[in-house]
Amino acid sequence: MALFVQKYGGTSVADIKRINNVAERVLKTYKEGHDVVVVLSAMAGETDRLLSLAKDAATWRSAKRERDVLVSTGEQTTVALLAMVLASMGYKACSLLGFQAGIKTDSSHGNARIVSIETDRIKELLEQRNIVVIAGFQGINPEGDITTLGRGGSDTSAVAIASALKADVCEIYTDVNGIYTADPNICRKARKLDSVSYDEMLNMSSLGARILQIRSVTFAKKYNVPLNVRSSFSEEEGTMVVSEINNPGMERLLVSAITHSKDEVRVTIEGVPDEPGMAGKIFTELSEKSISVDMIIQNTRAGEATDLTFTVDMENFEQAFEIGRKTVKEINAKNIFYDKNIAKVSVIGIGMKENAGVASKVFNALAKENINILMISTSEIRISCVIEEKYVELAVRVLHTTFGLDAE
Repeated sequence: MALFVQKYGGTSVADIKRINNVAERVLKTYKEGHDVVVVLSAMAGETDRLLSLAKDAATWRSAKRERDVLVSTGEQTTVALLAMVLASMGYKACSLLGFQAGIKTDSSHGNARIVSIETDRIKELLEQRNIVVIAGFQGINPEGDITTLGRGGSDTSAVAIASALKADVCEIYTDVNGIYTADPNICRKARKLDSVSYDEMLNMSSLGARILQIRSVTFAKKYNVPLNVRSSFSEEEGTMVVSEINNPGMERLLVSAITHSKDEVRVTIEGVPDEPGMAGKIFTELSEKSISVDMIIQNTRAGEATDLTFTVDMENFEQAFEIGRKTVKEINAKNIFYDKNIAKVSVIGIGMKENAGVASKVFNALAKENINILMISTSEIRISCVIEEKYVELAVRVLHTTFGLDAE
């Protein structure tokens, strides 16, 4: 007998018919004698609807605590419904909200971090052969307030619970059959991968692949939780996300995937004084507000004011730009402006560790299509380029072909 943690996303629980489908899948595993913990997202579109209501009611600064109270109700609805469906089919099931499941977080409303999980109640219910249905995306802070974990937070909930329970596997059910070499919606020749490493998936998640929240992959890597990403609408095998050590037969492709993101904004601060500590002042407050900055470029001219350019995701742009305008005045910089008409395309692969010349292939392939590169960042297993948004789909297809990823 094994312990399975199964997470179902918003499209998998979008209505009662689909919730019934989830119940059938859960019962298939349960009837095989396994213990099952189910983690659910809100119904597709529900979190956006609730956030829209919150935005109409108050500014993001004045009501962060209450916004978490509001948006957490989406998962409360789905876990109750699934437990009711399972009970109506004659099986023991119990729904738990985040705080009832012992999920403890810090106090960063809207983007809280899991600190610990007290598993006693979950284990007690499992010992009684209950199917335990837990609300993803939420927890409770030291003050006793409801917190939420940010976009895709149910993935993180599921992996954290799997880690705390020492589950045999964490299955992430979504509306696609697994992880692909590129977005199949824009690259018809994309193919499904049998497996990827944690490091590759970390890069894919952070660079536009909308399959797993990056924090969930970080948890999985840290605690060596095997992830199986698969569809809730088919029986097809999914993609395993595992350690390279645990899967020595993993394909050592030069490049494993091409990802892209249109949810980026390029912010430029002009006339930054060329003095020590200026960059620190600019980015310290962003960090304190848990706003992640990706690429950073500083045009340095000795003895003169410099220009500093960085990218942030669209979700945090409004807050980041307001902080930037305040900082411009404090450091006596000249101006701040932004560009939303950009996108980022990235090539990712563990095989890049052992091969030179990947960057030149990327740059030459884009140059042949007259695609100008605005910013570049690299790591051991990825190269990312910021380009004009109108060229992003062409760039993905060109790079996919350049690195031999097209399906035969």
